Amino acid sequence: MSLSETRPDDWAYLSEGGATIVFSYAGAPNPAFDGKVLRVRKRPINVDDAEEHAEDEDPSVVFHQCVIERIVPSEYLVRPEPLVPPPTEWLQDLAGAADVSRPAERRYKDTVDVKTPRLALATDLVGGEGVAVEIKPKWGFLPSPEYLSDETRPVKTRTCRFCMHTHMRAKDGEAVSEEYCPLDLYSGDKTRMRMALDALWQAWSRSHGTVNNLRVFVKGQKLQPDAVSPVSPSGVDILTQLQPQLIADVLNPNADPKNALISALSSALLQSRVLEELSSLQRRLDALDVEGLQAICDLSSPGPEPTISDWTAWLVEHAGERDPTTPRHHALSYLLSATFKDCSIIVRIPPPSSTSTATVTIIDLDVKSIDRLHKWAKLDRKIVEAYMEVPEAERRVCVDARRSTSLESV
Repeated sequence: MSLSETRPDDWAYLSEGGATIVFSYAGAPNPAFDGKVLRVRKRPINVDDAEEHAEDEDPSVVFHQCVIERIVPSEYLVRPEPLVPPPTEWLQDLAGAADVSRPAERRYKDTVDVKTPRLALATDLVGGEGVAVEIKPKWGFLPSPEYLSDETRPVKTRTCRFCMHTHMRAKDGEAVSEEYCPLDLYSGDKTRMRMALDALWQAWSRSHGTVNNLRVFVKGQKLQPDAVSPVSPSGVDILTQLQPQLIADVLNPNADPKNALISALSSALLQSRVLEELSSLQRRLDALDVEGLQAICDLSSPGPEPTISDWTAWLVEHAGERDPTTPRHHALSYLLSATFKDCSIIVRIPPPSSTSTATVTIIDLDVKSIDRLHKWAKLDRKIVEAYMEVPEAERRVCVDARRSTSLESV
C-alpha cells in the first residue's frame, strides 16, 4: 500500500504525543486505509539538520516490536505497520493542514518530520460506531519502602506520586484533577473505580477539556465537555450509543451521559486485566524508586541511549532466574517503567446493535530518552519537598490495593 494513493486532506488530525502526530483516515472508501490511523514522527523546530541522523527503520516501531510486544500480552496492543514515506510535498501539505487543529504550544515546539520521515499505520481505535474513551491512568503503585530515605519514606509510602505532583501543580496555578487518584482506578474495586472515573470527568468538564487525562469520542468525533448535556446532540449521542432505553425522553433528568459512560467504562475495565498488567509492569520495572536508582547510578551521566541490541540483552537478563544487579540494567528498567507510567488506554464500547464486546487497548508506548533520568530525579525531589509542606493530618492517604505488604508494616 502507498500513502500516495490518498491525498493529505484525506487524513484528519486526531491527536499527538511527545514523539508523533496521529491522523485518522477520512477519505473515500479504501480497504487499505478504512478504519486506520496514521502515526507520523515529529521533529523539533529548532533542531539543526546537521544533528539529524538517518535510520534504516523507524526506532519507535522497532522498539515496539522487539521490546513492548515481548512483555505485554498481544491482546492489549495495536501493532504498527511501517509505511514507505510519500513525497516531501505530500508531507508538507499534511503538516500545513494539521497546524490549524494543533494546540499552539505544540506548533511552536515541533512539526511533522519531512526530513527523515517515519510513518506507521495502525487500527483506528476511536473511529466508527460506538463510544471510545482515552484515559491516561498514570502511576499505579506506591513504592517499596526499602530504598527510600528516612525523610521521604513516610510521605512516599502513603501518598502516591500522581497526587503529590497534582498538589504541586495546583499550587502553581495549573488546571489539574485534584480529586483523581490513580490507585482508585487501578484498585479493581468497582466503587473506587467509579469514583476515579467521576473525578476524571469532573476535571475534564471543569477545565473545558484542557486536563488531558480523559478524552471522549462518539462515532469518531472528539467531544468537548461544554457540548455534553442530556439534551445536547453530543449528550444524546452518548446515551444512544450506551443506553438506548433512556432516549424515550431525553428530558428525563435520569438520562445522564456522565453516569451512563461511567457505568459502561467501569464494567469494561473490570472485565479487562489491562490496568492490573500496567500496575504490575510499573511496579516491577521501578523496583528501586528513583531514589534507589540514584544511589547506584550517576544519573547526570547515564550513558548512551540504549540500542535495540541493549534492549535485547536487557530482555534476556530480565527473563533470567537471578535478579540483575548492574546499574545499566536498573537504569533501562526505570526507563521502561516511565513508558508504562505515561501511556494511555483506549476503552472502546461498541453500539448496542453490535455483537462484539468492549475492548481495552494500551497506546502511546514510545521509548523515553535516557537523558531524562536526571531530570526525573530532580523533579521527584521537588514534588516530595513541596508535599512535605502539607501538614501531616491533611496529607492524602492513597490505598494501593495491589501492594503485597501492608502500609502498617512501614
